[in-house]
Amino acid sequence: MTDEYRESGEAVDSVLTALADPMRRRLLELLAAQGEATATTLAQPLPVSRQAVVKHLGVLDAAGLVSAGRVGREVRYRVRPAALDATARWMAALATDWDRRLANIKRIAEAAERDARSTRSD
Repeated sequence: MTDEYRESGEAVDSVLTALADPMRRRLLELLAAQGEATATTLAQPLPVSRQAVVKHLGVLDAAGLVSAGRVGREVRYRVRPAALDATARWMAALATDWDRRLANIKRIAEAAERDARSTRSD
């Protein structure tokens, strides 16, 4: 396994782990809609505390899904799409690979069925 593949795989793992939590997905949705927001603003429509939001944002930040920037006394968060894009590319490649494998299985099964029919008709 190459270092590049390992790093890419680790990044995808981190993104998928972060996105496994519905609250973190909701936070990403809110940030995408608002463009930029503080933890306090994000917590307002949610059934969790500001502190919980900050913890979730920390996981999203560690996965490369959001970035934080200080503006005066506030910390503002925004979505970083690169990690999502890399994960989407990985998922698309995986889907393509599975489509190829399933097509091969279908061809083998169809050939076996044709062979079985020709053997029966002899």
